[in-house]
Amino acid sequence: MEHKFLRQPLLITLLGLLFLQSFAQSNRPNVLFIAVDDLRSELGHFENSTIITPNLDKLAAEGVSFTNHFVQVPTCGASRAAFLTGKRPSRQAELGNNIMQDEFHKKPESETPETFIHHLRRNGYHTVGIGKISHSADGYVYGYEEKVSEQKELPYSWDELLFNHGKWGTGWNAFFAYADGENRQSMNKQVKPYEAGDVDDLGYPDGLTTQLAIKKLRELKNSSQPFFLGVGLFKPHLPFTAPKKYWDLYNEDQIPLPKNPGKPLNVSDKSLQESGEFNGYLLGEEKAGLDTQLSEAYAKKIKHAYYAAASYSDALIGLILDELKALELDQNTIVIVWGDHGWHLGEQQVWGKHTLFENALNSALIFKIPGSKVSKIDDSIVESVDIYPTIMELLGVKNPTNLDGESFASLLNSKESQVGNIAYSYFHNGISMRTDRYRLTKYFRAAEPTIELYDHHTDPLETVNIAAENPKIVAELMPMLEKGNTGLYDKK
Repeated sequence: MEHKFLRQPLLITLLGLLFLQSFAQSNRPNVLFIAVDDLRSELGHFENSTIITPNLDKLAAEGVSFTNHFVQVPTCGASRAAFLTGKRPSRQAELGNNIMQDEFHKKPESETPETFIHHLRRNGYHTVGIGKISHSADGYVYGYEEKVSEQKELPYSWDELLFNHGKWGTGWNAFFAYADGENRQSMNKQVKPYEAGDVDDLGYPDGLTTQLAIKKLRELKNSSQPFFLGVGLFKPHLPFTAPKKYWDLYNEDQIPLPKNPGKPLNVSDKSLQESGEFNGYLLGEEKAGLDTQLSEAYAKKIKHAYYAAASYSDALIGLILDELKALELDQNTIVIVWGDHGWHLGEQQVWGKHTLFENALNSALIFKIPGSKVSKIDDSIVESVDIYPTIMELLGVKNPTNLDGESFASLLNSKESQVGNIAYSYFHNGISMRTDRYRLTKYFRAAEPTIELYDHHTDPLETVNIAAENPKIVAELMPMLEKGNTGLYDKK
């Protein structure tokens, strides 16, 4: 009998602990994460901006928008791999677009989570992915012109992985879609790099993704688990396609030309790139390159196309956020909008990403924390690898021990910016370091010069490499840059 009475309080205690655990879990914040492909750090609420992004501006007015967020690698797959793992690249394979497609799904599940989403899943979150969160357009491993596979690119991260490819048939076809149902592959690249479609928001795949996201939010409203919902929008990635109404927001004549359209002084062409992705749309009226600039009229047309595509994504984000509020989920949901890297719109004579210059590395990042009274545009230097530990701190989840990033959660609750931070980026056999004042880049190659220095106080457009005439500054900064060499290059 004594045993029986001893068990009863123990049972009550266990039930109480389970209730408290369930209650605590149900009250943990949800996360709505929106990844926007190729969304550089040019938004309507930034100074001297002509792009129209009212919904992102509204979100920023209720949260924190970072002007100096830098990605680790200026290409989609590698940037997303670093962001998702909180790790800087340490092997050449980790600089490539296909790192997740080639490696992640082949690894057995281990103590180290494959991504921060996997880590959240292990810690009680219901995880849903819609669209492009990893590199694959729909989260599955297959080539641009192959049949859709059943192999998830991130096999341990998702409870649900959803996508509506519509009339385009596959995720990759949808990624390169035109309004008539064709795509870059089906047309053998005989397409223009832009299109103003005579369609509504559902006339392109991102509209279908938004529709799915809204439907899923309505389902998650009644979930007993906290959720992570990742929504990946394609635009403004090439081709710059959008419904015509977003083109009509702009007067092309009033779109400004880049202020630094020429190649920087005192640099090798090896530090730049020939705009190959842009030129791969073979019906483009002009070709870009390091030996020629686009005409002013065509440069304005392409900027117009990019802006329209970005405004389209902004409108879709607005629909998702409106639904979040209508469901009253906004009261307990952290909202994050992240651009996976920047994009040169003619700056430094480049149309595209794939450089270690500011335009390719600097991308949009906005955090909105429910209940926070802090609203600001923050100039602090932050990196994509910092987002993983920041999310964990905000959610009260313990970090894995091997992350390279550092949480900036304190910035989200302070009206002040933080000085002294450093961001590292990697590409083209080089490492680039951004401080509050300088960008220092070191290339491990034969072509000279291999060291570039830009002073953002006097030359924010990175037009002149001043490394040769400032050896003292280079010497002072170089040890900090070398700390960012995580094994990619011989340090000798």
